[in-house]
Amino acid sequence: MEFDLMPPRDQIVLIMQRIYAYGMTTTSGGNLSILDDDGSIWITPAGVDKGRLRREDIVRVRADGRVEGPHRPSSEFPFHQAIYEARPDLRSILHAHPPALVAFSIVRKTPDTRIIPQARHICGEVGYARYGLPGSAELGRYIAETFARGHETVLLENHGIVTAGLHLFQAFQRFETLDFCARLTVNARILGEPRSLTQAQLELFERKRGVLEPFVPPSHSSAEKELRQVLCELLHRAYDQQLVTSTEGTFSVRLDARSFLITPFGRDRKYIEPHDLVLIGDGRAESGKTPSRSVQLHQRIYGEHPGIGAIVIAHPPHAMAFGVVDAELNSRTIPESYVVLRGIPRVPYGTQFMDIAALSATLSPKTPVVMVENDCFIATGASLAQAYDRLEVAEFSAKALIQAKPLGPVVSIDAEQVKALEQMVDG
Repeated sequence: MEFDLMPPRDQIVLIMQRIYAYGMTTTSGGNLSILDDDGSIWITPAGVDKGRLRREDIVRVRADGRVEGPHRPSSEFPFHQAIYEARPDLRSILHAHPPALVAFSIVRKTPDTRIIPQARHICGEVGYARYGLPGSAELGRYIAETFARGHETVLLENHGIVTAGLHLFQAFQRFETLDFCARLTVNARILGEPRSLTQAQLELFERKRGVLEPFVPPSHSSAEKELRQVLCELLHRAYDQQLVTSTEGTFSVRLDARSFLITPFGRDRKYIEPHDLVLIGDGRAESGKTPSRSVQLHQRIYGEHPGIGAIVIAHPPHAMAFGVVDAELNSRTIPESYVVLRGIPRVPYGTQFMDIAALSATLSPKTPVVMVENDCFIATGASLAQAYDRLEVAEFSAKALIQAKPLGPVVSIDAEQVKALEQMVDG
């Protein structure tokens, strides 16, 4: 999908549909805008159901103040206008009320984006704007002053969040990533004290990865075409289940001993199509495409583990809560969890960049998953379906453990019960 070629009104409708569908705003809440080249501001209307927004509903406010469209512009139009005046480099603004970020706003704290590298990279440091009457010039001034200090994400006291960007999708990426960071932090605080990454650790994320030599595949087999379709279907499902975000999450599947398919770098996970996937063969990447930055890790795992046919790297918000605190994601709680996951080893943050050999060596038929602290969850399997099932089971198990925390001490399956499960599965 070429989002940047869509008309402004269609961009606004598409992004609002995504925000509403994932429960990040309400029927009456939230507003989006785009600053056009001629100075016009395209913005969501006041008093129109966000769950049924149509392209005809979008309002255009001309540079001279004339309003075009069947509705009044959003009541929050003043702060959109104030932000554009304070930051001429910004061309899109998003405001909404996702519960986790509202929770931060009503305790008057900002999420720590150093908890995971993606959040710091995409969102930067979160600004804070003090309370003002919704729709007032005063509120607009408070928000614009905060953006003027260089922030691209601003928490509104007792209100919600505003993000901005060079284009609407960038504003959405910041919004979605910050919401994930907030949900992750809330889950983690139930378990313990989340740890932040140091500046040196964050810089590891920014380091350039090796570039693979390109090649032009002579043909694409029927088996490859089938796997491209299956991978995209599961990736879209993972996005809808909020196990990955629009910018983060890497899936790959083995074709044979020397080649595999992998998701591309920098493409919206919700709309990746079979032709977007990158074929890797003999250590080279399909010409004209950029594979995920973790491609060398996938290559290493496939080379050292002939039984692994698929790898899923994701950021499930409940499972990863265990990865940012000193708490065990205990699979010995229900039979399915242990049978599917076995033990869940943890490796220190940075291993995924600096020591992929050690990370690959952590995996085995009896340890098919691994947690990278403050970063990601890696699930492997003989097939994509098996790897994806392990991801789902890990997230469901983690969610159950977090929800059990207020109820009382967790009682694990005992050693004899674990042994019986292993005998059942391993024969």
